[in-house]
Amino acid sequence: MTLALVLVVFPICMAYAAFSDLVSMTIENCVSTLLVVAFLAVAWLIGKPPIEIAAHVGVAMACLVVTFGMFAAGWMGGGDAKLIAATAIWFGPTADLGTYAMMASLYGGALTMALLLARAQMLPVTGIGFVDHLLDRETGVPYGIALGAAGLTTFSTGSWMGIALALGA
Repeated sequence: MTLALVLVVFPICMAYAAFSDLVSMTIENCVSTLLVVAFLAVAWLIGKPPIEIAAHVGVAMACLVVTFGMFAAGWMGGGDAKLIAATAIWFGPTADLGTYAMMASLYGGALTMALLLARAQMLPVTGIGFVDHLLDRETGVPYGIALGAAGLTTFSTGSWMGIALALGA
C-alpha cells in the first residue's frame, strides 16, 4: 500500500494539475490537499522521524509564504502558489527541492517563450475553447504545466524513487 501511495498519488496529482491548468487555467485545491495528506501518510508509514517531517512541513510553509506574496503581487496564480508549497513538502530541505525549482524555472521559461511565439504567430480563432484562450494575448501563462513537469522530473530522478525501489524490494 505504501509503495502504491508513493508511486501513484504524487505523479497523478502532478499530471492532473498540469492538465487542469492547461485546459482551464485553474488548479483545484483538492490536488494540493491530497499531496499534503499523502505526504504525511507516506512519511509516517515509512518511519520518517518527526523532526524530519517537521522540516518538510517547515519548507512547505516557507514556500507558501513566499508564493502567497507573489500571488498577492499578481505575479502568479493562487493554484500555482499552493501547488508549489504542496510539492515542496515532498522534497523538503533536500537537493531535490533545488532540482524542482530549477526544472520549474527551465520548463516555465520554455513554456512562456513557446506561448509568446504562438501568440505572435496565431490568432485565437481555432474554435477550440482552451486553445483560443491560450492564444489570447491577455491570458496569463498556465504555469501549472511547468510545475507538474518539474515535479514529475524531480520525483522520477530524486530520492523518492529510491524510497519506492526500497519499498518494492
